Amino acid sequence: MPVKKKESAEVYQLKITLDGIKPAIWRCFQVRGDVTLGRLHGILQSVMGWTDSHLHQFIIRDECNGPCDPDLDLEVADEKKVRLNQLTGLKDKFVYQYDFGDGWEHGLVVEKVLPADLEGRFPRCLDGARRCPAEDCGGPWGYGEFLEAILDPTHPDHDEKLEWFGGEFDPEAFDVGEVNQLLQHSRR
Repeated sequence: MPVKKKESAEVYQLKITLDGIKPAIWRCFQVRGDVTLGRLHGILQSVMGWTDSHLHQFIIRDECNGPCDPDLDLEVADEKKVRLNQLTGLKDKFVYQYDFGDGWEHGLVVEKVLPADLEGRFPRCLDGARRCPAEDCGGPWGYGEFLEAILDPTHPDHDEKLEWFGGEFDPEAFDVGEVNQLLQHSRR
């Protein structure tokens, strides 16, 4: 009796860009198209460098998808029951919102839809630029003020901001290998 090969969804290549920041903070990465939005949230946390400390949601075709929790006052479709390839295709754009207080919005675009790759390890990050902002820094405007203070040793808030962050912060730092190590641990 022949052995059936495991069916696999195509591979989606996505680009995520953090809105409101110049120069851009972005990542290019690949996931299986059948990934749930709940799992995609975890992948985005690793890819971008966030710490999963806040609420989030996806907005795809004017529909909100996020965590369904009766204790939360969010009207969203359950992200654990919705797969990326059910709502998106090639060149589609959608939004990932993280930390409603700071108001981080990320634009995502499906750059490529590739044939299934049974040998590939997914998710995987291909490229990117610049470090993710510090959590709770106040959104794009607060991040600008944070950078202004930490990059100027003569700024009156320099030492206070570095102490608040917990040490040095290089906004230009990005290491694709480090991101892939995080993603490898999340595959388990």
